[in-house]
Amino acid sequence: MLKQGSAMDRYFKVTERGSNWSREIRGGFATFFAMSYIVVLNPLILSGPDSSGTTLGFPAVAAVTAFVAGILTILMGAWARHPFALATGLGVNAFVAVTVATNPGLTWPDMMGLVVISGVTMLILVLTGFRTAVFKAVPEGLKTAIVVGIGLFIALIGLVNAGFVRRIPDVAGTTVPVGLGFDGKLLGWPTAVFVFGLILTIALVVRKVKGAILIGIITSTVIAVIAEMTLHIGPSVQPGKPFNPQGWSLVAPTFSEWAAPDLSLIGKANPFGAFEHLGFVAATLLAFVILLSIFFDAMGTMVGLANEAGTVDEHGNIPDVDRVLQVDALGAIVGGGASVSSNQIYVEAGAGIGEGARTGVASIVTGLLFLVAMFFTPLINLVPFEAVAPALVVVGFMMVSQVGKIDWQDWGIAIPAFLTFTLMPFTYSIANGLGAGFIAYVLIRTVQGRAKDIHPLMWAVAGAFLLFFAIGPIEAAAGML
Repeated sequence: MLKQGSAMDRYFKVTERGSNWSREIRGGFATFFAMSYIVVLNPLILSGPDSSGTTLGFPAVAAVTAFVAGILTILMGAWARHPFALATGLGVNAFVAVTVATNPGLTWPDMMGLVVISGVTMLILVLTGFRTAVFKAVPEGLKTAIVVGIGLFIALIGLVNAGFVRRIPDVAGTTVPVGLGFDGKLLGWPTAVFVFGLILTIALVVRKVKGAILIGIITSTVIAVIAEMTLHIGPSVQPGKPFNPQGWSLVAPTFSEWAAPDLSLIGKANPFGAFEHLGFVAATLLAFVILLSIFFDAMGTMVGLANEAGTVDEHGNIPDVDRVLQVDALGAIVGGGASVSSNQIYVEAGAGIGEGARTGVASIVTGLLFLVAMFFTPLINLVPFEAVAPALVVVGFMMVSQVGKIDWQDWGIAIPAFLTFTLMPFTYSIANGLGAGFIAYVLIRTVQGRAKDIHPLMWAVAGAFLLFFAIGPIEAAAGML
């Protein structure tokens, strides 16, 4: 069944895409390790109480986060047949948490209901062909800029997750927003694990060793476990204790015991609650922000990963793109309905692609690992950020290397491309980079007297992004009425 030319091979296009079964399995594991942190991080982000004092509960959020990620990632692999993995989107879940915390009267079911509404709207846009048409309307130069931007973004995520780069507190006299390590110095064993892993992974990739990225993750994890068991380093942030700059970023590598999953949050969302508590205008604005975020974040991530995997055709189109977008839209519906926020394609899937994954087989492997993680979480608590971060940095390099494909002599493409790939990492948002690039493209082409070269949908998208960036003043004006 797994042989070259078998029905499975033809369905998933394993041989056709120049891959093999071992690469797909390795890629699936690499992607899981790279993004498994979300099972721990999502409950922390969604941990606050709503206006009624109700919390979602750490164990329940963790279990449902893994469950939804597993189901959707398997669906992506089996239906869309691409090596893309889904889990709760960090941008959307942070927005959801802040909105619940700052809006009296709003409950968790109300807010998750807005996520469901945004997902349903997205699915309608996909089924009508609008979302696919927008994807095809984007100029090739901007698509390349998206790949580069995501490469820079994923590398920054790796550096920040490892504590190699840290935000400098906003205090008087501060001249730069980020710096090297803590107070300009590299400290602690976790940082040493990252540096070792980065050097090892680069060396293996340069030598073209099979399984280079996965070997780097596993080796770094083993060293991290030994360091934690012997030195008892602990995480950098612990309740009731001061910040420890020499601790692990989030997960201290430890073994966890089996636990029965709590899936009680599924079906708790209330799609109309926000309209009752906030009013039609305010609730609609919130849903619009969520919609734009999931619309463009996923499109940018999909373009970047597909280009890195080499699965685009000569016209820059992604095979079965409609299926990819359908699963992504379902991610918002299912994620909101399960109270863990919108699920979307993860840039960390680039770790699996860097390992050689090219088909949906890798996604199925990743999804199955998430389902296993619901019950038994040693793989999640065992792998610290510092062990995975080197893979993200190396994959970021691979994606940024495509920058040479941009026509730097055409300022109508070059300037929007530059804004796209700089603002993605600098604002920690794929959508922000896309918005700035799309608006700049429409503006510059118009100034150049080449408005006829702008696809009609690009005008619509640029207009939508203008609304997106103006949402703050619009909300302020609505509050004054």
